[in-house]
Amino acid sequence: MKIIISYPPLQGKGSPMLTQNRQFQWYHEPSYIYPVVMASAATLLQKHDHAVIWNDCIAQHIKWNGFLTILKKEKPDLLVFETKTPVVRQHWYIINQVKKHFPKIKTVLLGDHVTALPKESMKTCHVDFIITGGDYDTMLLALLNHLQHHTPLPKGVWYRKKGEILSTGPYALTKNLNTLPIIDRTRTKAHLYGEKWKKRTPFFYTMAGRDCWWKKCTFCSWTTLFPTFRTQTPKRLLDEIGYLIDTYDAKELFDDTGTFPIGNWLKTFCQGMIDRGYNEKILFSANMRFGCLDKKTLLLMKQAGFRKLKIGLESGNQYTLDRIHKGITVEQIKKDCKMISETGLDIHLTIMVGYPWETKKDAHRTYILAKELMEKGYIEMLQSTIVIPYPGTPLYKEAVKNKWFTISPTDYDSFDMSKPILKTPDMTPSEIEQLCRDIYALHFNIKFILQRITQSNPITNFPYFLRGIQAIIGHLKDFQKSV
Repeated sequence: MKIIISYPPLQGKGSPMLTQNRQFQWYHEPSYIYPVVMASAATLLQKHDHAVIWNDCIAQHIKWNGFLTILKKEKPDLLVFETKTPVVRQHWYIINQVKKHFPKIKTVLLGDHVTALPKESMKTCHVDFIITGGDYDTMLLALLNHLQHHTPLPKGVWYRKKGEILSTGPYALTKNLNTLPIIDRTRTKAHLYGEKWKKRTPFFYTMAGRDCWWKKCTFCSWTTLFPTFRTQTPKRLLDEIGYLIDTYDAKELFDDTGTFPIGNWLKTFCQGMIDRGYNEKILFSANMRFGCLDKKTLLLMKQAGFRKLKIGLESGNQYTLDRIHKGITVEQIKKDCKMISETGLDIHLTIMVGYPWETKKDAHRTYILAKELMEKGYIEMLQSTIVIPYPGTPLYKEAVKNKWFTISPTDYDSFDMSKPILKTPDMTPSEIEQLCRDIYALHFNIKFILQRITQSNPITNFPYFLRGIQAIIGHLKDFQKSV
C-alpha cells in the first residue's frame, strides 16, 4: 500500500512547533524538531514493503496548493497526520477537504490530543481511523495489515463501521523497542531538522525511550501517550549512533526521550560510548531531571561525550513544584545546577509561568532564581513558556474543575501559548507575557554574558552565539501583549 506521512500546511502566527514536541507554540524564528516516532513508523512500514512518502509541509515550506498537488499525483491509500490541541481544528478542516477532493483516501489522526479525546475527532470530522497511544509505528503497521489482509485491528484504534463509531478498546504499549529497525534518516529527510543551539553538523535526533520514567508531572501531555516507560538497550542505542556516524558522518546528537534513562542503563551506555570511541567523534545531549545524578556519574557522562542536559526547572516556588509533582526542591535545583556545571556539562533550563495559583510575587521568585543561576554561570541557556493545560493531563482536569479557564476549554486554537488562558490570583495576561520576555532577556544580562565569555572561546563559538541571539530575539516576539 502507499502511505503519506504528512504534516500538512497550517495557518498561524509563525512556524508551528508541532513535530516531536511536548508543548506547542508558534515561533517567529522556526525550529524543526525531528519527529522520531513518526520517522520510525515510516521506516518500519517501508521495511514491510509499503511505499512510504515523507511529507512535512512545515519543514519543507510546502503551501496548500502544493500539498493538494502531491495528493493528486501520488494517490495514496492512507494519509496520516500527527495532531495537537492548538491545531486539531485545522486538521479536522484539512481532513474534510481531503475527503471532499479525494474520497478514496483513508485518513488517520494520531497524537496526544486524540489520545485524550478520540471520539471528539471522530464526530467532528470525516477521519477514518484514530490511533491512540504513542506507538504510531507498530500500530500503523497493524492497521495496514488489517486493511490489506483483514487481520484484527490492534487495541487503541477508533474506526467507523456502517456509520457507527467503534473502538478496539484501550491501547497497550507492549512493543519491544529493540526489535524496531534503525530509522532511515534519508527517507525521512532528517537533514531538514535541528535546533539553533546545536554546535556541530551533521546533527541528528535519537530516542532511547518512550517517554519519561518519572511519569508524574501534571502538566505533561505525553503522559497520555506513554504512561509506561520503555527503553531500548544501551547496545541498541550505541549501534544506532555508530550507524549515524558511519552513514552520515554525524557530529552531534540529541536524544529526545522525555527523560534519559539513568542508573546502570546510563553507566553502561557511557562506558559503551568510551569503549567504541564515539565520545571522540560526537557531542551528545539529552533531556534530564534534577535530583537523579551524582558527581561521579556526571563526570562519566562528560567523559562519554555528553555536552548538554535539558532540564525542567518549571518554577522557583516549592509549593508549585510540589503541586505539579516535580519531586524536586528549589535547593536541589541550585545544588544540582552548580554540580552539573562544575563537571563541564551545559544546562538548558525550561521554565513555565502563569500557574493559576501563583501570585505576582510567586512568579517573580522564578525570575529571581533563573537570574541567580545564570549570573553564577551555571546555565548556558533557558526557555520560558506560558502554562497550558492540555486535554488528558491532570492539570487540564484541575483547570476545568476549578473554573480556571478564561476561555472555553474547547477553544483549542487559544491553546497555542500566544497568550495565557488560565486565571491567576493577581497577574494580568500582559504581565505574564512580559515575565516570559523578561526571563528570555536574562540572556542579555551583563553578568551572564561575562560568565559565558570566560567559560568558552568567543571567537570559536561566535556562530553559535550569533544563532543564540537570533533565537532569543525571536522568542521575545513570540509573546504578544494582551489587552
